[in-house]
Amino acid sequence: MSAAAELATVVQRVGVLLDAGVAPSTAWRHAGDGTTLAGWARAAGSAEPGVVAAILGAGPPGPAVAHPEARRAFAGLAATWAVSIEAGAPLAAALRSYAVLLRGFAESERQRRVALSGPIATSRLVLVMPVLGLVLGAALGEDTFGVLLGGPLGWACLVLGGALMGSAWWWNRALLRRAALGDPLAGLVAELVATAMRGGVSAERAGSIVGAAARRFGIPADFRTTEAAIRVASAAGAPVAELLRSEAEEARRSALADAAERVERLSVTLMLPLGVCVLPAFMLLGVVPMIVGIIASTVTAI
Repeated sequence: MSAAAELATVVQRVGVLLDAGVAPSTAWRHAGDGTTLAGWARAAGSAEPGVVAAILGAGPPGPAVAHPEARRAFAGLAATWAVSIEAGAPLAAALRSYAVLLRGFAESERQRRVALSGPIATSRLVLVMPVLGLVLGAALGEDTFGVLLGGPLGWACLVLGGALMGSAWWWNRALLRRAALGDPLAGLVAELVATAMRGGVSAERAGSIVGAAARRFGIPADFRTTEAAIRVASAAGAPVAELLRSEAEEARRSALADAAERVERLSVTLMLPLGVCVLPAFMLLGVVPMIVGIIASTVTAI
């Protein structure tokens, strides 16, 4: 289970326990049982003011938050906690809403890993093609390694082939990183503004509270969509908080769709390093030494 999924479980438990009247410190101490975040949850329960202090202090321990996106998930939790306390909003409801966001993020991560498994395997396979060419030539009785290391032509093939393979490796990594890009906290700003307004503050005050929390925890905050939703709801006389939650849900769906589209494009774009770098490197490191070896053996036999 990913760190985001486990964090969603812990946060959901805390929200339910708070609704049942359990004190926050007690809720945190028990909510992490059975997860790798148990130690952190107990530390959050003993901290003051709770999870915010735990994250601002030493932070969650262990490898569960080694990934940057996992750290952002914890930062989003801290922001949710801080906004709820500052605005006087029901903390249990805010935590349950954030748990829903985390579950969507964890599910998108799982789908992305599954979708990327094929392209990643393909990229690794094509990167070993030149090496397989060398081994194949040697298996056929040709002195491919001797050709590569035995003269100017071989050294030129080795340097150029190695440079092409390095370029292909770097290109593949860049494509995979680009496919993994996305906003793991899509819709969080709108959700936090709605949470703050649930505490009875005005839309302007809610935006100020959320902006301060976003800066405090290093969360990118774009209020343009939120401000537009507030204007629409105010002009129509509709509940602002409900429209904000709808906007947050739409932002999450768009982020998931964008991630799926990037993965689909990756299967095509991974062919570019293959054609531009890997195949020429295969020729230089595998085919050319084999041909040179065959010619040299033929001349020697004559």
